[in-house]
Amino acid sequence: MNYYNEFDLYAAQWLRNLIDAGHLPQGEVDSRSIKDVSASDLNGFVQCHFFAGLGGWSHALRLARWPEDRPVWTGSCPCQPFSAAGAGGGVTDERHLWPVWFNLIRECRPDVIFGEQVEAAINHGWLDLVQFDLEGEGYACGAVGLPAGGVGAPHIRQRLWFVADAQSVGRSVQHTPHNGSANAPSNTLANANDSVAVQRRSDIGELADAEHDGHLAADGLRETDQPSGQAGAHGVGQSARSCDVDQLGNAGGSGRKELRGDGVFKSQDAAGRCDSGAANGFWDACDWLPCRDGKARPVEPGTFPLAHGISGRVGRLRAYGNAIVPQVAQTFIEAYLES
Repeated sequence: MNYYNEFDLYAAQWLRNLIDAGHLPQGEVDSRSIKDVSASDLNGFVQCHFFAGLGGWSHALRLARWPEDRPVWTGSCPCQPFSAAGAGGGVTDERHLWPVWFNLIRECRPDVIFGEQVEAAINHGWLDLVQFDLEGEGYACGAVGLPAGGVGAPHIRQRLWFVADAQSVGRSVQHTPHNGSANAPSNTLANANDSVAVQRRSDIGELADAEHDGHLAADGLRETDQPSGQAGAHGVGQSARSCDVDQLGNAGGSGRKELRGDGVFKSQDAAGRCDSGAANGFWDACDWLPCRDGKARPVEPGTFPLAHGISGRVGRLRAYGNAIVPQVAQTFIEAYLES
């Protein structure tokens, strides 16, 4: 039986619906604040998911084939204190809930903990605090910055991912060279300030960025820009990219135009839609919406209208915005399992 803790009532009911439909493992959804949860409330639960949102971590564990009877805790602490879009209050913000979660960890001592946070939290010392607390309780920790674009999504969504293992104390954590050596071990879990090569056993490619020279940077994984259809240094398939309509050029009298996006020409019809193949795998069928700033942005096929008055619009947008990308979490979990 799983335990899901989600304070937002709209997202909590969404979780229940997903569980009832069989999309997530059976479990109890607790909509109280984590501040009101005690260690005794967690007795009898095999897997516990805090700040559960729409169940992204639970789904990622399934994608990574983590046994449903194997204990694990997961959590994505609120990002608002550290997000570039927030007020930047950092650890002084009342929504900084790592200390509350850590108190439960210290009392219950789960074997394995997975977590996620916006990468900007590093600038506030959040990762240092997390690792200091966990290592003080005897956990071995590893962390890395991974973007959604690294698993084929048509957007970046850079995030910080960490794992803590109570059974691995004393093991060495291998770091790859800063230049991203192609010979680095595929099971490496490195500090987020270092470059890391994580091998993914799938058929989707990695993010290309034409504005960089192909070296792995401290702020996440970057690959040398590749022409359409060619593999990156550590992946296969097309690179995830976005359309940029700042550089439009006529393509004859066909009514179509060429769009340059990250060094790759894309075509667009009269309605402003980009052609297919701009993303990979799960996102291959994304819709493209032309925006007023001249960018054409990818969205999920059949996305609901964002007009005022649409039922549940605010709740749905808030839940989507707080959710993780399960396929990125899957990659991280698989790297941990391989190591």
